[in-house]
Amino acid sequence: MKLQLGDKTLLATDIWLQVREVGFDDETPAVAEPVPPADSLQAGSQGFLIRSLRITSNQPVFSRRHGYLCYVPSQYPRYYIDMRMTWSEYRSKFSAKTRSTLNRKIRKYAEYCGGDTPWKVYKTAGEMTEFHQLARAVSKITYQERLLDAGMPDSEEFLHEMERLAQQGRVRGFILFHQNQPVSYLYCPVVNGILIYAFLGYDPRYMNFSVGTILQWLALEYLFEERSFRFFDFTEGQSEHKKLFATHNVQCANVFFLRSTSRNFFLVHSQRGIDRLSHLVGEKLDQLGMKAAVRRLMRFGK
Repeated sequence: MKLQLGDKTLLATDIWLQVREVGFDDETPAVAEPVPPADSLQAGSQGFLIRSLRITSNQPVFSRRHGYLCYVPSQYPRYYIDMRMTWSEYRSKFSAKTRSTLNRKIRKYAEYCGGDTPWKVYKTAGEMTEFHQLARAVSKITYQERLLDAGMPDSEEFLHEMERLAQQGRVRGFILFHQNQPVSYLYCPVVNGILIYAFLGYDPRYMNFSVGTILQWLALEYLFEERSFRFFDFTEGQSEHKKLFATHNVQCANVFFLRSTSRNFFLVHSQRGIDRLSHLVGEKLDQLGMKAAVRRLMRFGK
């Protein structure tokens, strides 16, 4: 198990952890019970964080294991697409109704654009600057960036990394346009023949056209026909978008193993309290029929 020392945040306090991100091509079998790494704790490290650990069953949120505080804040299906099949085989996984709906969305948007659906693929080093500029124009107005600080990074370092990956043939970018203006983007670096769903965003003014869904569909058709990849990894987290397009999923968890100290015990249980409160507020809003309205307000400010 390869671990690196990284700066992670638990609650409102920064603590140093040795971090491992389990890659999709990691052949380690799913575990019935998380076990801390055998690695020694480095100076200043408060423990380990293992992201996307494959599990065989639901885990307790908090336990004590092997001398560590074990905290499992999230458990989720990790969705992916098996791209070793053909495009025709992939399309057949959708119901006739869903295929009809997707085709109707594409036709509707094409009509809005004057008869076709303008979009472009970016994959060479010489193209990435343009892709980054266009993607950033969309990203800066998305709720992911405005509220979650999770949009397409706007840094020279990130652009240089994109160009480096492009020189190695290890990146694909896609932009959907309307009248030469970008309205949606999808960015996928490639690791060991696996496409990583890194960033997807769309202009909220085009929400009714489902431009993010349209771009995902067009990009997948292109990628299937390219026949260069084994999987499309949607990574951690759940959404209807991922569930719709995925062919399979594996159950995963993010697991903290922290030094058994009073401070870390307090941090974990404080975080659990915040999580419970957030969950209860969400349930109450849902009961009152207000959850969708609040989500819409958070995303679009109206």
